[in-house]
Amino acid sequence: MSDKTQTASRSSNVAEYAVVACLFAGLGGALWYGVSISRPTKAEEPVTTAAPAAEAKSVAVAAKPGEFTPPGVSDYPEGPMGEWVRRGEAIFTRTPTNAVGFSGNPLSCTNCHLDAGRLKGAAPMWGAYPMYPAYRKKTDHVDTFAERVRGCFMYSMNGKAPDDGHDILVALESYAYWMAQKAPTGEKLPGAGFKKAGQPEATPTYEAGAKVYEAKCALCHGADGKGQFVGEVAVFPPLWGRDSYNWGAGMHDIDKAANFIKNNMPYGNATLSDQEAWDVATFINSQERGQDPRFNGNLQATAEKHHGQYSMYGKEVNGKLLKGL
Repeated sequence: MSDKTQTASRSSNVAEYAVVACLFAGLGGALWYGVSISRPTKAEEPVTTAAPAAEAKSVAVAAKPGEFTPPGVSDYPEGPMGEWVRRGEAIFTRTPTNAVGFSGNPLSCTNCHLDAGRLKGAAPMWGAYPMYPAYRKKTDHVDTFAERVRGCFMYSMNGKAPDDGHDILVALESYAYWMAQKAPTGEKLPGAGFKKAGQPEATPTYEAGAKVYEAKCALCHGADGKGQFVGEVAVFPPLWGRDSYNWGAGMHDIDKAANFIKNNMPYGNATLSDQEAWDVATFINSQERGQDPRFNGNLQATAEKHHGQYSMYGKEVNGKLLKGL
């Protein structure tokens, strides 16, 4: 066997071991779903087209009476609309690869909106699209769905928002519209948004969260929270630092992260208690990360204007002021 073949084999084994160990042994878990996330590369001109999506791996599950069922994974529309839907799916599931110039970290949309935006309780697209336009306190005006997606690029992807009408936004809107085309407009469906965690019995602490992280998360995401890469591919995404969501993302709020973690992690075996979810969310979101794009040059003024009680931005943790990278 050649050296190159041996190296490729070892890399494949590492990835396979990480997936099996974390998702099925219950010793850890990917804080966001997705095991093929390319590290973004620099580009002089933003890419405006997306590669065809890989064959979907979602498994259709019969809905309970009264629940909404999105189109099947192979029920794409015919003609040009179908092409736009497929392009949107490709961007959604492999954002760094298919949104070069706009994505600023290794995260993809599907890392928060699980199962390619289909999973109920994990902010599915079929539950989000029908709720826009809507007033949002974060922006203090009525946002369109496209504006909401632009915010994801700025905050969750720690990147640059595509201009309104850009091919990337049109493709993502087409994908979300296709999923939600039979959903009622303006009505919050069961399973839309993130399912909430229960309240913790005790005040969440950094120290308790560190213990949960070491026991349940570090195997996959690393003790330093930088995730795990095989070559240029993030097998498990970073949870803090420049390569994760920044201080403006909704997930940086401890309550929102606790909701997500409690109901989805470890992925495929969500067994954490409410207290553990709140503790580990406190630990993760007490780490430094990319600067809030709304930073106005004054840390405390930015914190007071844009951050609430569940944000650690502008606060001191273990003698270190969290001020953005």
